[in-house]
Amino acid sequence: MKKLINSVDTVVTDALRGLAAAHPSLRVNVADKVVFRADAPRPGKVGLVSGGGSGHEPLHAGFVGYGMLDAACPGEVFTSPVPDQLIEATNGVDGGAGVLHIVKNYTGDVLNFQMAAELSGDEGVEVATVLVNDDVAVQDSLYTAGRRGTGATLFVEKIAGALAETGAPLADVARVAREVNDRSRSFGVALSSVTVPAAGKPTFELGEGEIELGIGIHGEPGRTRAPLREAREIVRTAMDAVNDDLPLSGDTLVLVNGMGGTPLLELYIVFAEVAAYLEEKGATLSRRLVGNYVTSLDMQGFSVTTCSLTDELTRLWDAPVETPALRWGR
Repeated sequence: MKKLINSVDTVVTDALRGLAAAHPSLRVNVADKVVFRADAPRPGKVGLVSGGGSGHEPLHAGFVGYGMLDAACPGEVFTSPVPDQLIEATNGVDGGAGVLHIVKNYTGDVLNFQMAAELSGDEGVEVATVLVNDDVAVQDSLYTAGRRGTGATLFVEKIAGALAETGAPLADVARVAREVNDRSRSFGVALSSVTVPAAGKPTFELGEGEIELGIGIHGEPGRTRAPLREAREIVRTAMDAVNDDLPLSGDTLVLVNGMGGTPLLELYIVFAEVAAYLEEKGATLSRRLVGNYVTSLDMQGFSVTTCSLTDELTRLWDAPVETPALRWGR
């Protein structure tokens, strides 16, 4: 294993020290592993909190800032944040209008966020929870009951964050977050395994000419293992899975996401095929995003996420955002 680390025991805290040094717009509690926007809490504004295992950067800490999250809790690599982190984040962003928890559907995340919501509620903080479960690849996995939460997490955080920035009440922010999740679908493909620092070796083995279709962001198995083939055929398999679950039509937001080890050159090749597929189905490629946003450390591969837009969702997607990893309009 070759990685730019000091020690497998300090990977997350060392990265958080770097995040704090690189982005003074954030307030980073390195010891407790909580990342706040510097101006949190904002009086009268719904606070948005998300989090999960590290290794998916820039998710979630890279999306803390104006127009998105108020706080994020990074756990150890591929390990859920603990309730104490989530409670500190929740209480630390409560400006009196309540707090929305955005939770990817992984068992550890769900249980720990639920415990934190209950304990913060006992302290007088109103908490609503939105579960993200956009992955169409498998119904249950090693980490979940039901569908996994993947790329749509970014869509939920951006769109709900934009509404929260306007001073909308908690019920409305939770409603739009759930609507985004309901309108979103994802499918991922791996060309190589991920190597977790603490393990020091690949999580699974893929042959030189093999790919995994429907992979999860922690290296969970997908639908099937298949031979490597042309990008357009791989993309068609992914898009067919998305379209079969929720037919593509109308204005569509698309994320082509790198898993951490895929060159942008290849992601643009993938995006070209996704765009052609949408045109074939009569859907309009209205908004788009290409790059590494919801990664799996050093995995080679990609995921594609679509969201069927409404006028409201489009307006909120276009609203200004200023975070380390996503920014426009300011």
